[in-house]
Amino acid sequence: MPTLPSGPPPDREPHQAREVAESFGSDPERYDRARPRYPEALIEAITAASPGPEVVDVGCGTGIAARQFQAAGCRVLGVEPDHRMAEWARGRGLPVEVAALESWDTRGRHFDAVVAGQTWHWVEPVAGAAKAAEALRPGGRLAVFWNVGRPPEEVAEAFTEVYRRILPDSLASRQWTAAGADSYAGLCRTAAEGMQQAGAFGEPEQWRFDWQRTYTRDEWLDHLPTTGGHTRLAPADLERVLEEVGAAVDALGGAFTMPYTAMAVTAVRS
Repeated sequence: MPTLPSGPPPDREPHQAREVAESFGSDPERYDRARPRYPEALIEAITAASPGPEVVDVGCGTGIAARQFQAAGCRVLGVEPDHRMAEWARGRGLPVEVAALESWDTRGRHFDAVVAGQTWHWVEPVAGAAKAAEALRPGGRLAVFWNVGRPPEEVAEAFTEVYRRILPDSLASRQWTAAGADSYAGLCRTAAEGMQQAGAFGEPEQWRFDWQRTYTRDEWLDHLPTTGGHTRLAPADLERVLEEVGAAVDALGGAFTMPYTAMAVTAVRS
């Protein structure tokens, strides 16, 4: 699904809406279980283009991306503002420092890569890039990335009808009318501009990696409450959404395949 960032009020940028950003930590176990991983090609591309194995994962959450980098041979430090997410990740072997990136104390340490999976829109883009530059050794790489789902037409139509009927004005409803990967063009542009304005990086590049995942009905209903637009729904509204969406997936045959694009913006510390 387009999985647009959970919507702050229209007069605020995403990074100004901390109460929204931290709503994802309400159920770390479900978040870790249900959220999609990142394509191995993306992890391999970042590690191959970095000068060494020392990685900082910004907004590491429960450690989904961090564990993938660890499996690729990296030594990863998480930086996470939500103590609930941090504790979950620590319990699974990831060292985590609780802080927002902008106020994180690097203590003079330097790393080979700073990465952020599905979180950079919660960071002030110029201040975040400047802090990343402080943490990187020359030649180190900043890489921020998002998974963007592009549901097949019949799936998008079925889900759109559900939300139009029961939650017509919600962010959850707007997710199904967004233009898939194109909905993230603004996030990528903002990230690239922040890197440029920080004045410490070479020219940003954009990378794309296509992949797909098949969801059963139960897997999709497990995933849905962890996504933007659903984490702050009232329990009764969420229950109705899950019931109606479950019926829609049943009508589609009980499962569907979601094409994803992992979109990355990356630049080298000059």
